[in-house]
Amino acid sequence: MEIWPAIDLRAGAVVRLAEGDMARATVYGTNPTAIARDFFAAGATNLHVVDLDGAFAGDPRNREAIAAILAATPARVQVGGGIRDLAAIEGWLAAGAARVVLGTAALEQPDLVRTAARAFPGAIVIAVDARDGMVATRGWADISTVPAAELAARFADAGVAALLFTDVGRDGLLRGANVAATAALAAAVPIPVLASGGVADLADIRDLKAHPNIAGVVVGRALYEGRFTLEAALAEAA
Repeated sequence: MEIWPAIDLRAGAVVRLAEGDMARATVYGTNPTAIARDFFAAGATNLHVVDLDGAFAGDPRNREAIAAILAATPARVQVGGGIRDLAAIEGWLAAGAARVVLGTAALEQPDLVRTAARAFPGAIVIAVDARDGMVATRGWADISTVPAAELAARFADAGVAALLFTDVGRDGLLRGANVAATAALAAAVPIPVLASGGVADLADIRDLKAHPNIAGVVVGRALYEGRFTLEAALAEAA
């Protein structure tokens, strides 16, 4: 199972939010490039980078910081946040991103997702962000009436590389991953699933790894708070 250390960007700084709330942001550094290098030096081959300002605004806002991360490390980087048209997708892939994460676009522009998945095989990830089982969009500020499992099922035959499932109600709280919901989603769709939200200790990684089709886990605050080392997480996942 893959480990994806998270680098969430707000005004160029590395932060973690609690339940996606910008008012509850904790700053962990002002040099995202250095943090990316440190993760790579510790063994990370994957990085999950999110433009939080872009997610709320609807277009990329931390371009320079993300471009610097892409240039600084050979790690496989997936980029998300405010990517809602083909030009933005093409731009990030051309800049060196390995994959692009589409969240709001998946709900509101399904044809864009399908077009992108055909044009860029293996490079499109769908973010299925859910609060109480319902899809959340626009930086998790809007809660839809679409169940997470239904949104995932819509793209079962689209050729996307993975589904990134986040339990918004647990994200950034260190209260444990929602293993049951993640496993249920992974069992329901023929697409590799990445777990995200709430990971607090190595037991979460161990429990997620036990379920088929959970291909990886995004880890954020637990690493920044020193709950475990990246080396330990990689060893557990392996």
